[in-house]
Amino acid sequence: MSILLKAFIYLIFFSILHFAYDLSGWTWLKPFSGTNESVFQHLKMAFWAYLLASLMEYPFFRKRKKMYQSFWYSRLFAATIVPWTIFLVYFLGPAAVGKFQASYLELAWAILVSYFSGLVGGLIEGHLDEQKLTFCLKAVIIFLTLTSAILYITFTYSLPWLDLFRAPN
Repeated sequence: MSILLKAFIYLIFFSILHFAYDLSGWTWLKPFSGTNESVFQHLKMAFWAYLLASLMEYPFFRKRKKMYQSFWYSRLFAATIVPWTIFLVYFLGPAAVGKFQASYLELAWAILVSYFSGLVGGLIEGHLDEQKLTFCLKAVIIFLTLTSAILYITFTYSLPWLDLFRAPN
């Protein structure tokens, strides 16, 4: 699957997760979907959306008969990095221009940044796919992925005191 296509599929999953809980009210979606407009909720949605895009990619990857040993390690690492790419790149906009004067400009910037983060994830996994990963790196990837999943789920139900977890006013 091309990086451009995977980033687009990730963006679709991200958009679905953004609204899934609010529209359905299904409580089982709460740990994966956005429940408000906080930065944390967007990071959480990015993590799960990238994992979903990777799950969807797997059957296509398998058909190529090129099963790299690092397929899942590269996808797990990318899923861990993608939310933080959104965090870093999104805030370049406000740093450069201040508060967006029109909500459609902020939305366009958010969509562009989300797609870009998917491209970054695809670039990272593409390079890691071809590498022989050491046991230590695999352990770090598993640790970071599990830690991310645990924090995204835990903080869905019990927010810490930091502003990062609160919806903006």
